[in-house]
Amino acid sequence: MSSNRLAERRGWRRLFDFSTADWSLRRKLVVQVAALLALVLLLVGVVTEVALGGFLMNQLDRRLAADAQRPPPRLPRPPREGAAVLMLFGPGHPVGTIVVEVVDGTVIRARQLDDTEPQAAGRDVAPEAVAPLLGLRVDGRQHTVSLGALGRFRAQAGQVVNVTKITAIPLSQVDQTLLRLALIIGGVAVVGLLIASLVGAWVVRRTLRPLDRVAATARRVAELPLNRGEVALSVRVPDRDTNPSTEVGQVGAALNHMLSHVADALAARQASESRIRQFVADASHELRTPLASIRGYSELTRRGTDEVPPDVAYAMGRIESESTRMTALVEELLLLARLDSDRPVVHGPVDLTRLVADAVADAQVAGRDHRWVLELPPEEITVVTGDAGQLHQVVTNLLTNARTHTPPGTVVSTSLRTSAGHAVLSVHDDGPGIPAELQPEVFERFARGDTSRSRAAGSTGLGLAIVAAVVTAHNGRIELTSHPGDTTLTVHLPLHV
Repeated sequence: MSSNRLAERRGWRRLFDFSTADWSLRRKLVVQVAALLALVLLLVGVVTEVALGGFLMNQLDRRLAADAQRPPPRLPRPPREGAAVLMLFGPGHPVGTIVVEVVDGTVIRARQLDDTEPQAAGRDVAPEAVAPLLGLRVDGRQHTVSLGALGRFRAQAGQVVNVTKITAIPLSQVDQTLLRLALIIGGVAVVGLLIASLVGAWVVRRTLRPLDRVAATARRVAELPLNRGEVALSVRVPDRDTNPSTEVGQVGAALNHMLSHVADALAARQASESRIRQFVADASHELRTPLASIRGYSELTRRGTDEVPPDVAYAMGRIESESTRMTALVEELLLLARLDSDRPVVHGPVDLTRLVADAVADAQVAGRDHRWVLELPPEEITVVTGDAGQLHQVVTNLLTNARTHTPPGTVVSTSLRTSAGHAVLSVHDDGPGIPAELQPEVFERFARGDTSRSRAAGSTGLGLAIVAAVVTAHNGRIELTSHPGDTTLTVHLPLHV
């Protein structure tokens, strides 16, 4: 039971906790102001009702007290019935007033003032209907008594000689007055609350416009590609919204200050990346000549007619193979440097169908221990716009990646199709898959996974990075899905128009 009550309390607390509601600041302010105004109007209405009710009740009490102190009439002889009745009611009694005369606990007369009778004489009331009045004491105090169908009355008992006279004034007029006042106050409160909410919403919206402009500036900054490349961070909060004497101005000034620091950091990062790219490009370019010389001399030595010792022949063979691998690495670094420098790609029509077929044929020769499957669109040539050499390297790197990082006997399927104005190239293998922790960074440079995708397998860690860079330069995209036994790399390239 206690847990249910605690959950109920938390539910009510969440209902009225505007600070955590999933609302905008504008809505929170309007709702809170409207709630506060409604509370004030309710308090004013309750106080007004109570004050007016007490005032009207006090008037009735004074009238009852004055009537109790009024001396009885002195008649020279037994009056006629009508004259005696008229003397029961004092001046100013409202319609519905009841006067009861009691002698020794017996009702001898009970009349109710009724303006429908001649001379406002009133009408008889059954003694049973006024029985609750008989319990009143002659103590000079007023009491509220309910007489059933006759309604509620404010009554006071007084002693006149040996007759107990009880006067009861109806509370119907007081109740009607209070009800009418409650309806008026409620109607005025609802209309006023509605008008105040509309005006408050307009005022809050107008007041928060500077905050909206600051938020718009933050959104424009958030949409900028800040993760790479040269970024011109020229977006700033307008000067009119950076007044330090206002809260919004303080936020705007702080945001501008932060954006200046971010711009400086981005400029420093871009300068550092430019120096690194330039160094890689220069170093790679300078390494091409000595590597070519090393490779040439090693081939010349191996092809010479003079016999060399076996260990020398082995060493020269290793020098030749390593120089070949080093040359490939240098070429890949040069390609990445050119792509990073945003040099325009020479675009032209490229027959992607023939290019994929040739790349798969080369892969079959290089990886005879794998099974290669090719699926091309029947009697259809898929032409894309781009650089033939770079696109050939994309397909070659995808096939080399599948061959290098999967065990012998793996089935590598290559398919080409068109969809929604794009050529879709997919390379699928049923190998061990790419580890889940490596997948988010598989297209980063020098990314490697476990030993199955290590340097021992001949990987430089640049193959998929080059694929991603070339595809991006050709306005395409690449996708990866990998699970054990199911790895697919999919490239989307725009068709030639």
